[in-house]
Amino acid sequence: MADPLLQMKGIVKRFQGVTALRSVDFEIFPGEVLALIGENGAGKSTLMKILGGVHQPDEGVINLDGKPVTFHSVSESIAKGIGFIHQELNLLDNLDVAGNVFLGREPVWGGPLRMLDYGKMRQDTEVHLKRLGMQISSRTSLATLSLAQQQMIEIAKALSLHARILIMDEPTSSLTLSETARLLDVVKQLRSEGVSIIYVSHRLSEITEIADRVTVLRDGANAGGLSKSEITRERMVKMMIGRDLEDFYVQPESTPRPGFFEVKGLRTARFPKREVSFSVGQGEILGMAGLVGAGRTEVAQAICGIDKPQAGSMTIDQKPIQIQSPKDAVAHGIYLVPDDRRRFGLVIDMSVLENMTLPALSRYSSQGIINSKAEHKAAEEGVKKLNVKTHSVDARVGNLSGGNQQKVILAKWLALNPKVLILDEPTRGIDVGAKAEIYSLLRALAKEGVAIIAISSDMEEVLGISDRVAVMHEGSLTGILKRQDLNEEAIMKLAVH
Repeated sequence: MADPLLQMKGIVKRFQGVTALRSVDFEIFPGEVLALIGENGAGKSTLMKILGGVHQPDEGVINLDGKPVTFHSVSESIAKGIGFIHQELNLLDNLDVAGNVFLGREPVWGGPLRMLDYGKMRQDTEVHLKRLGMQISSRTSLATLSLAQQQMIEIAKALSLHARILIMDEPTSSLTLSETARLLDVVKQLRSEGVSIIYVSHRLSEITEIADRVTVLRDGANAGGLSKSEITRERMVKMMIGRDLEDFYVQPESTPRPGFFEVKGLRTARFPKREVSFSVGQGEILGMAGLVGAGRTEVAQAICGIDKPQAGSMTIDQKPIQIQSPKDAVAHGIYLVPDDRRRFGLVIDMSVLENMTLPALSRYSSQGIINSKAEHKAAEEGVKKLNVKTHSVDARVGNLSGGNQQKVILAKWLALNPKVLILDEPTRGIDVGAKAEIYSLLRALAKEGVAIIAISSDMEEVLGISDRVAVMHEGSLTGILKRQDLNEEAIMKLAVH
């Protein structure tokens, strides 16, 4: 067998007295797809950031081509042939696509004048866009692109590095099924060209398809590994959480009361000529499926008054409601958990406590003065109820894992006793253990009588959590499937209507 291209031995990393990595060993061979898995907080991102030059280890050694190396910066890591696709986008929306792909590495001409070679930047960018199957120009402003398209630009940027080792951290978390399939084809192509790929993902079906080996981390330490022939969903889950995960999807115990929340003739700004009508029962989880760009998020934002609806009416418990702003939606008990939690769901630099109580400060104040004791008690109760893993409610919410950030958003709205809860990509970038907790929580809320709309691009999730599924295509609702009729083929037929 060939020698490892890269070896990390005895890696230890501490942050403010907390040990994030405990003597972790890791290696990858030339032309190999190695999946790195584990729950949020297991140490995956920390280990990869050490390899990418973002952090330096407190103990341990890194060998590349059999020789010790040290990465003091991101540029040193890149210079050694290591590319990093981060889960959180590192893009500038005031630049065009080409400007983002070659940011900090712009080709120049004119000798000492160092003039930017825009022609070469755009030409080279077009090659990578074509490789990813993207039908957009390299001159396109990043600000006009969807979250999924921006994720693909992040991937194109990494491909432009021509890296020997490519780290992909949740590369498909914002992608549709077709975009994911295209990316997995690119991964296979890169492997055939001898590129080593470290694939970090919570989507275990992707790992089953493309991984040559699996390395598992749990609580900052090695939890074992799997060879190609040993890779199964059950084995991966058990190694990640240390137990069998039973009843991943919680089944409904009661029959929803139909017609509780009704939307009739809704027209959004993006699809002003398409009407959308549907209802959600009290105690029902209505899944909403469709390809990215189908208009699902636009419907959610119109319902919540984020984007003013062009037309349409809504009722709760057969009583008409008027929503012209998010404030109106909150007043009627309609709350949205957005798809980009860091940008739109949280104030990242504020604490867990401040985020949880922000929409309901009037509950904890008198004559404009906040009762910090009452606020603290409410936050502690929210953390306990949703099992948020944080050492303190005063901790910065931006330092929490993705799954725990999502729980903070849920806790924020649950404290206000929602009537209708809309979740856009509720488990994007979240590990299997946290997913199971969120699914259980949603089913418990439904049991309490909350009407839930769950927008998801994860087909397995849609099939697993929904009582019914509404499918959209280009701004239109193409059909609603009952639970007994749910399968992937039926949903896709309606999604590509």
